[in-house]
Amino acid sequence: MSDEPLVLGIETSCDETGVGIVRGHTLLADQIASSVEQHARFGGVVPEVASRAHLEAIVPTMQRALDEAKVTLNDIDAIAVTAGPGLAGALLVGVAAAKGYALAADKPIYGVNHLAAHVAVDTLEHGPLPEPAVAMLVSGGHSSLLLVDDLTAGVTPLGATIDDAAGEAFDKVARLLGLGFPGGPVIDRLAREGDRGAISFPRGLTAPKDFAKHRFDFSFSGLKTAVARWVEARERSGEPVPVADVAASFQDAVCDVLTAKALDACREHGVETLIIGGGVAANSRLRLLAEERAAKFGIRVRVPRPQLCTDNGAMVAALGSHLVAAGVAPSRLDLPADSAMALTSIAVAG
Repeated sequence: MSDEPLVLGIETSCDETGVGIVRGHTLLADQIASSVEQHARFGGVVPEVASRAHLEAIVPTMQRALDEAKVTLNDIDAIAVTAGPGLAGALLVGVAAAKGYALAADKPIYGVNHLAAHVAVDTLEHGPLPEPAVAMLVSGGHSSLLLVDDLTAGVTPLGATIDDAAGEAFDKVARLLGLGFPGGPVIDRLAREGDRGAISFPRGLTAPKDFAKHRFDFSFSGLKTAVARWVEARERSGEPVPVADVAASFQDAVCDVLTAKALDACREHGVETLIIGGGVAANSRLRLLAEERAAKFGIRVRVPRPQLCTDNGAMVAALGSHLVAAGVAPSRLDLPADSAMALTSIAVAG
């Protein structure tokens, strides 16, 4: 029998209901019920629809995870749940469910930070985190750079999103091009057929004037607008829009900025490992460009497999496992859901 904690994680911050189970750094179960198809006709996530979908999916998803891991709720040592950030109503479903399961089975509960969980999930694939490391989190709502000294004690934010995050820009550009929702996967696929050097799109916050104040911050709003204006000008002239070239050029602009700033942060802080997480970390161009550029500086890049990059319960369980193993006190049973939970808070205090 292993002495490592058996931790169950619940994730409901957006449109995926995820339940994962880990023992130490070993993934035993990762079950997800996605409501993305219900949101596609609206062109984006509708909070009320997401909350209702979580209510319907949480119990069957929990049962599938327990069955996959071949354990019962009584076997679990602790329950971790995303307490924030995220959609308020969606978070409340997961937190309420976790409280119910914790109370019924008399288990400790840990309300954890969704973004920190995206860092922790890498340990399920690549083992313990090197300390220090730089983590770049890129998703629909966040583009962040973090200095990670000790994931259980806290992280130091280096840079964040000023307006549109990378994933949000992918969704908006995909909608502009009539490619549907979510935009990330379809643009990634289409970009392989296009010429990424066909159109010169801007690289936000990379000018010398931005260095002092926004060296590690991200802004993709200007890029999104530039794509829209280019497409509109093309349509006004009566010329066909080369969708694959637009997708490839746009994607390359995003990945260029992300990788350049992430590696700049690594070199500035003398860090030899870059961890990339979040839904956009599944992007093939981002992975390739990060590897190519990092190799020139002797920096190692760690990226979880694509299934672990998007929101999932496994990442929440992984962070919970870290907290349990480090002897961090569990949260109170009346822990709140915090839609604006700051990255400086890894878990809700007990």
